[in-house]
Amino acid sequence: MKAFSLVKFGASDQAFETREIDIPTPIDQEILIQVEGFGLNFADVMARKGQYQDAPPLPAVLGYDVVGKVSAIGSKVTKLKVGDRVVALTRFGGYAQFAISQEFASVKIDNDISVAAACALATQFCTAQYMIEKKMRVMPGEKLLIHSGAGGVGSALIQLAKLKKAYVITTVGSPSKIDLVKKLGADEVINYNEVSFKTAIESRHGKKSIFGVFDAIGGKNFRKSLSLLSPAGTICGYGVSENTKARGGMLLTGIKTLLGFGIISPPLMMMEGKSFAGVNMLRVADFQPLLFQEILSEVVEFHKKGLITPLVDTFNKGEFQVSELAKAHELLENRKTIGKIAIIL
Repeated sequence: MKAFSLVKFGASDQAFETREIDIPTPIDQEILIQVEGFGLNFADVMARKGQYQDAPPLPAVLGYDVVGKVSAIGSKVTKLKVGDRVVALTRFGGYAQFAISQEFASVKIDNDISVAAACALATQFCTAQYMIEKKMRVMPGEKLLIHSGAGGVGSALIQLAKLKKAYVITTVGSPSKIDLVKKLGADEVINYNEVSFKTAIESRHGKKSIFGVFDAIGGKNFRKSLSLLSPAGTICGYGVSENTKARGGMLLTGIKTLLGFGIISPPLMMMEGKSFAGVNMLRVADFQPLLFQEILSEVVEFHKKGLITPLVDTFNKGEFQVSELAKAHELLENRKTIGKIAIIL
């Protein structure tokens, strides 16, 4: 089969090669999926730049979410059958014509949902639901700060938070994204390129007024967000996209990022009842598979009921041809996409 392998770190137009590799064989609770398309995530960009420690060694086949039909099943698979169309989380290996997933990380989907929208459910909405419902237990009226509201996870967080009747403040990087996030339900929108979100929130709501923060940027952005957190509040960190802006090698980048986060005092946070939750859905899938299965089933059911709408990029409904893999990576890295994007085989 063809796999679209990461062969070197660096620029997207030089990082990938199409290679022939063996089709894997599913065992036990695994399923083999003939891939219709796969999603792109910011973790892919981090892996391409050599900044994602979970990525396999080169040459590597990236990819965390796929859509396709089950072509073979392991001996212990009970709920899915050959021919089912599924969306699935993969433990890498998604950038290929066939991919392996665990049954618990796969769910049957209708034929009319697009690849990009379905992949957004598996990754972005699962990440958001895990934070909203399992880590934070958002309640009506609570003030939340959601960074990068026009992104895949950000747009999912806004919708799920409004289902919980929370008050949502979100940040975006351009005026063109303001109306978009308002349509998703955001109560307030701050353009972080025009005004300090910290200053804007404190002037309107007061100091330490935010119950929950969702941050995938890290560094100084995290430190400013933490300063806004109210007693008994929680900050969820699910990415460090600030790393992609840093100049220098991995060691220097890591040092700069850590300095940006600042010093966190666990005793002080404990006294104020504040908490930090680090979120990595690969770890959830690895160590809490039944919880991940529950989350995936919840978001797919929300979609079937019309309660949520995955945000996909406006470029051809968020879907690129496989020949455009490098272009799609570059757009994602430079934050020129809105919502989910996927590659169609």
